[in-house]
Amino acid sequence: MLEKLFSGPKSYYVWLLFLLCVIAGCGLVYLDQLQSGLGITGMNREVSWGLYISQFTYFVGVAASAVMLVLPAYFHHYKKFKRMIIFGEFMAVAAVVMCALFIVVDLGQPQRMLNVMLHPTPNSVMFYDMIVLIGYLCLNIVIGWVTLEAERLDVEPPKWVKPLIYLSILWAFSIHTVTAFLYAGIPGRHYWLTAIMAARFLSSAFCSGPAILLLLLFLVRRLTGFDPGKDAVKTLSTIIVYAMCVNVFFYLLELFTAFYSQIPGHMEPMLFLFSGHGGHLAWVSYWMWAAVIMAFASLAILIPPQWRTGPLLPLALIMLVAASWIDKGLGLLIGGFTPNMFEAFTPYMPTAKEIAVALGVYAVGALVLSLLWKIALGVKREAHHFSD
Repeated sequence: MLEKLFSGPKSYYVWLLFLLCVIAGCGLVYLDQLQSGLGITGMNREVSWGLYISQFTYFVGVAASAVMLVLPAYFHHYKKFKRMIIFGEFMAVAAVVMCALFIVVDLGQPQRMLNVMLHPTPNSVMFYDMIVLIGYLCLNIVIGWVTLEAERLDVEPPKWVKPLIYLSILWAFSIHTVTAFLYAGIPGRHYWLTAIMAARFLSSAFCSGPAILLLLLFLVRRLTGFDPGKDAVKTLSTIIVYAMCVNVFFYLLELFTAFYSQIPGHMEPMLFLFSGHGGHLAWVSYWMWAAVIMAFASLAILIPPQWRTGPLLPLALIMLVAASWIDKGLGLLIGGFTPNMFEAFTPYMPTAKEIAVALGVYAVGALVLSLLWKIALGVKREAHHFSD
């Protein structure tokens, strides 16, 4: 199937060249980071996790969201998802690759990764996070490739694949649960010290991940004519709206618990995120209020069935993804570190170089996704899953 990578329109090669140029340019910035250290980022002694770790957290959720296609297709035999399920699995592969790269750039020196493998510490949550991510990456590569090959040959997948598929469903829940434990297990950070952190992570993943997948499939349909299926889109959009409702509900629970109890440690991070400190509005506050507006606006469109299946669906999905990214990709880290354990406020803002390195990782993920989806689309074209 690799031969399908070398055939395509001119725009396909232009896109790959563009991604390679972005990777090369941002790679030069990363070389500067290797030389100068993490001082080129906005992180400091008080804020030891920044943009890199927040993006790692977000894309673990994107990777886990593939289960929203696999579970209905194989547990409930919902065959409408069979046409698009390979795209979800390959998106999970690209997302885990990005997660790994964000960890690498956050470590400062890549060789520090060897410490986790050469000196394993079973009492460390990071050790288990590495295990579940590597395991999930391998599962999706094997399952995706074998099932796609079976589809190309128009035969049933080998029987040994089905147990791996069931295992991947459980594994998907584990990767984001373990990631949540990285946060919830730190007692000095009140914003993260909540028993429903894992539940919040999963609910946000199960709405934002499928939303990204649908948006990408809409783009692919416009560019190539591939049809994911009207019923499949309708069902997946329904799953998205339920997950988003749960996600918003969980955040409202956090607000109630913090402000009804009047515990300062729980209130102050939320007050800082939404209203700043000392009369000064933090830069992240504008983003957080934008997330609130977009979250409720997306629900206003997604909840009514006639709007959810209409032309406003892509707009609603874009607002949902933006709202979830702001919450998990900005607010989670900044709220967790501000104020610190000594009630001091140390502002954090990503630097231009930090953003450039993150964009380079995004470009690598987009390249992996483009190549994998190019193979999948080639097989789908042979199977006549195109509208033209």
